[in-house]
Amino acid sequence: MAIRYSNILVAVDGSDEAKRALRKASVMTKEQDSTLYIAHIVDTRTFASIDHYDRTIVKEAEEYAKKMLDSYKTIAEEAGLQDVRLVTDYGSPKVKIAKDLATKYEIDLIVTGATGLNAVERFLIGSVSEYITRHARCDVLVVRSEVPS
Repeated sequence: MAIRYSNILVAVDGSDEAKRALRKASVMTKEQDSTLYIAHIVDTRTFASIDHYDRTIVKEAEEYAKKMLDSYKTIAEEAGLQDVRLVTDYGSPKVKIAKDLATKYEIDLIVTGATGLNAVERFLIGSVSEYITRHARCDVLVVRSEVPS
């Protein structure tokens, strides 16, 4: 019996890995006739050193997220998807994706790149994809970079 994913979430951060994850999630979503959630988490921890969350910085982060998500939605729709939903949230990306969003939107499958933009976090804290794989209660697909042969 084939597994059916009704709600697929792809986590994006603007990296090449995220675009690969989006392409893979789009194919799977179309094959399964599912709903695709494209999610970006504004990492508020990066604002900790800024005096009381300077609204200018937060506004710029929100504008970046909106433009990025809109462009990803266009890519998904051009791939033939009918039901694409955009999600912007705030906090720790790994916790928000693995726990909060997965529960809130009844996600069956999370698709994420193996690495993303934040090399410092990968080195010091552990990768977002690793955390999601360990803590999500649904299936997780980690999309690797294309390695030249």
